[in-house]
Amino acid sequence: MSNSDRSSTGAWVRLYDELDLWSDTANRASFWWRDDDAIEETAELKRLNSLSQDLQIPVALATIPSLLQDSLPGYLRDRDNITVFQHGYSHSSYAAEGVKKIELGGERSTDEIQTQLAAGCRQLHTAFADQFLPVLVPPWNRIESRTYAALVSAGFRGVSSMWARASAYPAEGLLQVNTHLDLVNWRHGRGFVGETMAIALICDHLFTRRTGNQTSTEPTGILTHHLAQDEEVWGFIPELMHKLSQHPAVEWLDARSIWVND
Repeated sequence: MSNSDRSSTGAWVRLYDELDLWSDTANRASFWWRDDDAIEETAELKRLNSLSQDLQIPVALATIPSLLQDSLPGYLRDRDNITVFQHGYSHSSYAAEGVKKIELGGERSTDEIQTQLAAGCRQLHTAFADQFLPVLVPPWNRIESRTYAALVSAGFRGVSSMWARASAYPAEGLLQVNTHLDLVNWRHGRGFVGETMAIALICDHLFTRRTGNQTSTEPTGILTHHLAQDEEVWGFIPELMHKLSQHPAVEWLDARSIWVND
């Protein structure tokens, strides 16, 4: 067995051991699935939908309002396994030169951001009706704190970014539930982050939740990008989700159950 094989085997063992500890305390390890950057019907989107249906795991699709094509609402209509979120407005950066890209902040006023996001929210509600859930996904998973209250004023009741949240409610009436594993390695060729790293990130968040940290009630989120991910990522998604689903401590949540029941 190679070193990489041993590392991978050890990672799975660690995950199962962590989930066993959840079972020992009669707790449920909740998970959910988000996919970003949808704008139109594509072969990759059809593949995502088929995978979601085969796995019987719902997926929240973060959609960019200004780039939305007519094909997407038609394709998604009546697909109960998919919920639509809003992914910024145009996925454009307003950062100063030399600063990391950001749409929800940067060199714009809060009023301008709120007005644009509210327009996007109305657009997606019109296009997707009840399939749209007013949850905002910040492009590049970056958002300035001054923007949270503006999201509420723009009609949002949720926000979803990346990594363990600092607070369940960054603004009154705005529930934050993030993702904790991005399967795409954006810094190194947009390939797969690797099996060992992926499992370790899941274990880390589960451990933090189980040991009573302030993030304990936040379900663990898996993030995919149907338009950007390679075959290694596509292949790992069903493997990961099948193995998680086989453990009695694991439950998969629909995004609607997270925010509507809040």
